[in-house]
Amino acid sequence: MKLYSERYSLPIFPRRLVAIAAFALCSGYAQAAEPFTVKDIRVEGIQRTEAGTVFSYLPVRVGETFTDEKGADAIKALYATGFFKDVRIEVEGDVLVVFVEERPAIASVEFTGTKEFDKDQLTKALKEIGVGESRIYDKALVDRAEQELKRQYLSRGLYAVTITTTVTPLERNRVSVTFAVDEGDVSKIKSINIIGSKAYSEKELIKNMSLRTPGWFTWYSKADQYSKQKLAGDIEKLKSFYQNNGYIEMRVDSTQVSISPDKKDIFITVNITEGEKYKVSDVKIEGETLGRKDELASLIQIKKGDVYSGEKLTASTKAISDRMGNFGYAFANVNANPQIDREKKEVAFTIFVDPGKRVYVRNINIGGNTKTRDEVIRREMRQYENSWYDGEKIKLSRDRIDRLDYFTEVTIETPDVQGSTDQVDINVGVKEKPTGNIMLGAGFSSYEKLTLSGSINQANAFGSGNTIGIDVNTSRLNRTIAVSSTNPYFTEDGVSRTYEVFTRTTRPPTVYVGDYRFRSTGAKVNFGVPFSEVDRVFFGAGIERTEVEVYQGLGSNRDSPARFLSYVKRMDPSLASDIDNGVAGTYSASALGIPLTIAWQRDSRDSALVPTRGRYQRANFEVSPAGDSKYYRATYQHQYFMPLFSATTLALNSEVNYGKGIGDKGYPIFKNFYGGGIGSVRGYESASLGPKEANGDPLGGSSRIVLNAEWQFPFPGSGTDRTLRWFFFTDAGNVYGQDRFGREQSFGSDLKYSAGIGLSWVSPIGPLKLSFGKPLNPTKGDADVRDRTQAFQFQLGTGF
Repeated sequence: MKLYSERYSLPIFPRRLVAIAAFALCSGYAQAAEPFTVKDIRVEGIQRTEAGTVFSYLPVRVGETFTDEKGADAIKALYATGFFKDVRIEVEGDVLVVFVEERPAIASVEFTGTKEFDKDQLTKALKEIGVGESRIYDKALVDRAEQELKRQYLSRGLYAVTITTTVTPLERNRVSVTFAVDEGDVSKIKSINIIGSKAYSEKELIKNMSLRTPGWFTWYSKADQYSKQKLAGDIEKLKSFYQNNGYIEMRVDSTQVSISPDKKDIFITVNITEGEKYKVSDVKIEGETLGRKDELASLIQIKKGDVYSGEKLTASTKAISDRMGNFGYAFANVNANPQIDREKKEVAFTIFVDPGKRVYVRNINIGGNTKTRDEVIRREMRQYENSWYDGEKIKLSRDRIDRLDYFTEVTIETPDVQGSTDQVDINVGVKEKPTGNIMLGAGFSSYEKLTLSGSINQANAFGSGNTIGIDVNTSRLNRTIAVSSTNPYFTEDGVSRTYEVFTRTTRPPTVYVGDYRFRSTGAKVNFGVPFSEVDRVFFGAGIERTEVEVYQGLGSNRDSPARFLSYVKRMDPSLASDIDNGVAGTYSASALGIPLTIAWQRDSRDSALVPTRGRYQRANFEVSPAGDSKYYRATYQHQYFMPLFSATTLALNSEVNYGKGIGDKGYPIFKNFYGGGIGSVRGYESASLGPKEANGDPLGGSSRIVLNAEWQFPFPGSGTDRTLRWFFFTDAGNVYGQDRFGREQSFGSDLKYSAGIGLSWVSPIGPLKLSFGKPLNPTKGDADVRDRTQAFQFQLGTGF
């Protein structure tokens, strides 16, 4: 019997060398084997590995000649698989016998003491580097996993962490791997020192950094935990701060990070050299400007005599580059060359423009849409294939896709086409979000008894871009059944069409205000015609019949408001005699209206969901010139969003509504406006502003004013996530119309004011808004004039 073996006690690389040497120099047990023809091959020692796997790595087959070289190659190949910790080859006559000892398999990977990280995430991360259930145990990989765990903890500021790895043998050649973690205390930044600053105080400079010493919000933002990446980012922020204030030669000489012996405190020191403060002596533009030198020069934000600002200079070169991109020069090279005069402390800039080759778009590729059809996205593109590259149209395309509100993220990339110097592809990437909204509700009260409500709204039905909505409410106060459908591309030119069929019943808000009811049934159709990329005009027509039912008793609480009884008399004069004579009973009259609408909308916001810049305007005029209800009502809304410093946004909203009756029947009371609460004036109870009944219940009015201002901030620790924000607000507004005695209030008088703080979150079930507001000038006194206030309010759905 000849024996060819490699022992497990030797390290892997030496074992392989020994195997080769053994085949070359063996005698006796180490003698070289005479070549022979293999009649059979047998594998011994395998438990999990298939025999076929071993055969596939052998360089010899049955019927072939076996040599020492093939034996050495076989051992090397089997070891290289990583499945075995010992391999031997023996020869029994003409039979080749391969003896293997398998490495153990990992039966489980456990973690103890982990609080900072989710165990499932750790399990997944370790599996990616080869340490996981059912994987082959490799001590080197387990050691690597331990070091990677420690590195992750160090990145979170847990410098006192200790990790102990235990490998426990189990039956059937398996092992259990356990990582015991002692996280220790979080190391906090004790101090940040900036040495060399003269023009600015250390406190002012630290405000520009994301790293902080412990404070009010650092428990959430973790800004007081050191990170090498955060410090590198803060160094760049310091450089930018100085260079934006004239210090063009400012530099950071060194940074030192030290930790206390108990690993609880971290000390950061930054050494800087400020240099001198420079002013701009001249700015000129040179190079190939395509005959548009004056146009490009007008984009330069930094002027002669200004204090040097790196931010303005960068914005200027970017604006020139973008403008060149609008002409098809996607790879225009725009560089600013400084000439520094240290004696005068001045710097001049020559901006060189090299447009390069004109580029056109080859293909537009869309990805990430698993439900939404390509055509729904592609029809929003304003950059077309096989046409010149236009940076402005590409940006407009991205904004239009984002305004669809079907996606949480929209990205556009323009990679070069390989082998071409004048072509690019456009890759549009989207991340879809749920666009369906299903609401089911149930409630019970002593007055309304059981209330059921529900609605289904699918904004991107079946990925078609169409919207289908069904709204059902069985409340005794507000019963609704409405079905609507919107096709945003009814025509290829982008004309939209909306159908709606509805029946709505409204009862008094409380049992004490009286007994009345409005019931409206009708249908309407609306078309929207795009007149520009941001402007759309709507035309609509409808028909609706409204029944007004009121009750007159003998001084009972069931009496309807006097103005409602008066309106029924005007709708049906035959009822006037009985009502005027105080005859108790229920009176009803119906009115047919044919409302015609025309509206204009302009939307230039960068996002419909969480805008940070741009405007939204809408004007709507509705008139019913025929039928029993003759009236007109006009509304105008204007929203303005402007980015401010530190990723904050100023959001302004104004809305004016005005209605008036045509003829002797007056303005229909069922078309009244209401105000108060989220969406109008926060801090006042919802729909409570304006004229009131004797007990304080709101009557609404024919006109309304609403003014809102919000200063929106990113939530601490949320980074660049715009879906979670908090804000300060101030509101103003009121509702105007006839009071309970028939007296008309003066439009625009007695505005109600409020201020407060709030939180907005684009939650998985829809936009959520919370506010805590304080009315600044509520009216006090009797119920018929007293304002109802409500400090805490919330809304799930849309709203400013």
